[in-house]
Amino acid sequence: MSSNNNINSERSTGMKTPPTKPTASSFENMPIISPILSYSSSRADSPQIPEIIPEETRKSLPIHETLPIVNCIARARIPTTQGPEIFLHLYENNIDKKEHLAIVFGEDIRSKTLFAKRPNETQQDRMTRGAYVGKLYPGRLEADVDHKEGMSVEFDSEGQLIRESTTTFKDECLVRIHSECYTGETAWSARCDCGEQFDEAGRIMGANGHGCIVYLRQEGRGIGLGEKLKAYNLQDLGADTVQANLILRHPADGRSFSLATAILLDLGLADIKLLTNNPDKILAVEGKNRDVKVIERVPMIPLAWKSKSGIKSKEIDGYLSTKIERMGHLLEKPIKF
Repeated sequence: MSSNNNINSERSTGMKTPPTKPTASSFENMPIISPILSYSSSRADSPQIPEIIPEETRKSLPIHETLPIVNCIARARIPTTQGPEIFLHLYENNIDKKEHLAIVFGEDIRSKTLFAKRPNETQQDRMTRGAYVGKLYPGRLEADVDHKEGMSVEFDSEGQLIRESTTTFKDECLVRIHSECYTGETAWSARCDCGEQFDEAGRIMGANGHGCIVYLRQEGRGIGLGEKLKAYNLQDLGADTVQANLILRHPADGRSFSLATAILLDLGLADIKLLTNNPDKILAVEGKNRDVKVIERVPMIPLAWKSKSGIKSKEIDGYLSTKIERMGHLLEKPIKF
């Protein structure tokens, strides 16, 4: 039975059909089941203003309309090996049981849910969970006032933080929406550029002084680490990254970015400059209602394309080729395919 027949059978019966064993012909002319949301002829390396998508077109796209509920449960200052400090925010939400993160550059980017006053809490409680202004130091007694730095925050009658420009960042912000990649970030994989993009985003934001990497726990474009490792084996058998996902009966890209949108709004980052090569991610983060607006796209060019550093392998060449040719990523390709 063909792959398409298996899919139709599964839809009609509700029962999952075991995947067909891959053969040489499995990889020929395989379509992408998950549609590319948008297209652009722009391939410039410099920052670009995203193309305007008509309202009717946006409303028809398979992107979120209603945002999930997120709650920042803790924040802590992290001194980094590269120099800049980050403030790590941990989030819970109402749609999955995963702990998603916001890696924030700049002490003055503040979470609405973290800073909101809570019943019967003490100033020590607020400092412990990270809802403080300025810097912590031994003997400090107040979370809402840093006497050494001469900083304080104010709240409205309902206990919500008042975002004042003197204490809270309100400008356009550099943002990277990054999906977890154990193999690329931890296991030194040369199959993808995820680890490189993560490090480069941090370098750019550290130099800029402000920025936010929203770190979503959706490994393997949403299929999980176990299935991702199976996909790697299929790639060694001749499939590209898109084909491997489809053979395993997963969408080419099964990720959702509604949590990222909700986290950005919680941090007060409604107008952003998005570090990405993926035009679909721009629409997915903005959503149907454009709660967050991507005012500028900042390309992420592979380091090996610009210098002698970066990832060099036949696997990364094939991976980048698939991103460009099959998934519509906005990159010029200076490599041979």
